[in-house]
Amino acid sequence: MMLGQKMFEEISGKLGQVLADSPAKDLEKNLRAVLQSVFSKLDLVTREEFDVQQAVLLKTREKLEALEAKVAALEAQPDSKAGEDSGNLAL
Repeated sequence: MMLGQKMFEEISGKLGQVLADSPAKDLEKNLRAVLQSVFSKLDLVTREEFDVQQAVLLKTREKLEALEAKVAALEAQPDSKAGEDSGNLAL
């Protein structure tokens, strides 16, 4: 939602410069209200929130790949009980 607010403020600021001291000032107020309504319905996330979630996803993917490699290595061992006791694997 903060991303929408920031974008809204930029658009609003530029419109304000163009429409300053003109009869179209009411148009700006109405447009501001419409844009605010649209942005609030979009359920946007900030770039910061997106970047954090992207980092979490990358870390999770790396952990998953490491665990998959460990499982594959355990399954490849001929003397391993992992194949016999697959329900008792502790990760």
